[in-house]
Amino acid sequence: MTTLGAAIIGCGAIAPLHAKAIASMEGTQLLAAADSDADQAKAFGEQYGCGVVQDYRELLGRTDIDIVHLCTPHYLHAQMAIDFLNAGKHVLTEKPLAMDVPSARRMLEAADHSKGQLGVVFQNRYNEPSMQIRQTIDGGTLGRLLCMKGIVTWNRSEQYYTESGWRGRWATEGGGVLINQTIHTLDLLQWFGGEISSVSGSVSKDVLDGIIEVEDSAHACITFSNQVRGLFYGTNAYSVNSPVELELVFEHGTLLQRRDCLYLWKDGREELLCEPSAAANGGKSYWGRGHQRLIHDFYDHIRERREFWLNGREGIKALEVIAGIYSSPGSQRIIPATAKGLHSN
Repeated sequence: MTTLGAAIIGCGAIAPLHAKAIASMEGTQLLAAADSDADQAKAFGEQYGCGVVQDYRELLGRTDIDIVHLCTPHYLHAQMAIDFLNAGKHVLTEKPLAMDVPSARRMLEAADHSKGQLGVVFQNRYNEPSMQIRQTIDGGTLGRLLCMKGIVTWNRSEQYYTESGWRGRWATEGGGVLINQTIHTLDLLQWFGGEISSVSGSVSKDVLDGIIEVEDSAHACITFSNQVRGLFYGTNAYSVNSPVELELVFEHGTLLQRRDCLYLWKDGREELLCEPSAAANGGKSYWGRGHQRLIHDFYDHIRERREFWLNGREGIKALEVIAGIYSSPGSQRIIPATAKGLHSN
């Protein structure tokens, strides 16, 4: 088996999940990591046995690096991905694909002209409930999907924002709870619903006003071309990180996700369909455990020279939903004029 060389850009909180997933595969080796913080890069390199650099551009010409994992702040995704794609590397980026829709489109264009592939980390699509929901929709076993809702009630403290130089700012995060936390749930709703015909909603700062520029709470109504209506509510203003709740109502039953378990309500009875495996790998339960599955799948596609299904064109869809919410009249008092153009479709 030919060894695939990997690099991780950004050595923060999410990077260890990527490093551990790389280490768990045969024929794959983590060769390098990059971070502008020299101490953080050094500590990461020592822990995971790889070389380190401060400037990611030092890795562009490395012929032994095949796949690059982007674990950096949002505002760095687009240019880094474009640079590595232009260098012929495969790129797997953490969500969001980019900070805004125009930047994401530039990434898609670079991927179209590259020998490398562009993949996006929406690991919740790999969770058992998500896969069973999608199979039910595709198989039609409960009839036509009628409507659905997604609820995310999490907590992000003042310290979460103040200890970071990029979070909570339009220029570097590109938004708040929508683009950083609840984007996974919005991605699932659009994946389940299909083509979207309209999006409306609003954003607010319910508890973090004066601390962050961006929103800490949002709601939306998404209408799909098949007349399915999806309702969404998300907030960072709760006091704990509650598990995501999903409900999908079909003609002949209702699927409900609660505490990472999937239930079927039908004929007045509730049946447990699946629950998290005791061997679930990595991550926190309230935002999913699918990282390793996704990373393994990406590498399998690269080895087999197949197009990865969760590519840039899939990744941009959630950004377009968020852009629709930000551009809704109810959001305009939160979005500064300097940021409105970044979220246009």
